Amino acid sequence: MEIKLAQTAGFCFGVQRAVDTVHTQIKEGSGPIYTYGPIVHNETVVKELEEKGVRVLNTEEDLLNLKEGTVIIRAHGVGKHIYDLLENKGICLVDATCPFVRKIHRIVRKEGTEGRKILIIGNARHPEVEGIRGWCRTSSFVVESIEEAQNFRVEAGEKLCVVSQTTFNYKKFKDIVEIISKKGYDIIVLNTICSATEERQTEARQIASAADAMIVIGGRHSSNTQKLFEICKKECENTYHIQSLEDLDLKTSQSIRCVGITAGASTPKKIIEEVQKHVRIKF
Repeated sequence: MEIKLAQTAGFCFGVQRAVDTVHTQIKEGSGPIYTYGPIVHNETVVKELEEKGVRVLNTEEDLLNLKEGTVIIRAHGVGKHIYDLLENKGICLVDATCPFVRKIHRIVRKEGTEGRKILIIGNARHPEVEGIRGWCRTSSFVVESIEEAQNFRVEAGEKLCVVSQTTFNYKKFKDIVEIISKKGYDIIVLNTICSATEERQTEARQIASAADAMIVIGGRHSSNTQKLFEICKKECENTYHIQSLEDLDLKTSQSIRCVGITAGASTPKKIIEEVQKHVRIKF
């Protein structure tokens, strides 16, 4: 049986940078270390860091209760008010926000200053989108589906700046932009999906279209992993989303001659290798 492993599977640049930042702080041993939210959407990685003394803070109340230590901002980024809160408390802040996300923060801040309202294509409940909205100086809106795009309304002639969550489905982004563009608003569209996401999604689609079974590895709460699963499922009905090898229950038959494997941007290399080895040995 052939196994096709996506070359783009695993940690992206932004996630690797964030995880490396945490390890650097651990080595420096500068007092208690916290991350605001899990550093990545992968339970294995978060658990390993917790064993090294890194605690996760999940709410602004947690930040307000801090007396000392270092807070690391994760790759997803946060709104400006979080920076202000930590600065006012005198808490050391280490910013591991992905540079591609920081670019969106600068865009929405600039365009808002110039009077444009911000339309973000993405998941309103995702921390990256929440962080982006925290840099908007004007009204901001979030659209995630074709139906929401069709129902989207602002005043005629309104000036809009359209950006995207970095991990959004590229094809879906184009479809939503096409709908919004026909509504007659004064809009500028900036494709802020990161290049690594586009490459990962394109490769996953290609592998899934040729595979008899497809395995997508990544955290349950990982947005980019969920997008990969959706893409692969459309191409290969026999698609599995797992967090680790323990979750794998690959239904095999003689008709399976090719298994494809890809992984989200928060998936460690060792988990990908474990799954690949298991499939190769067992089947």
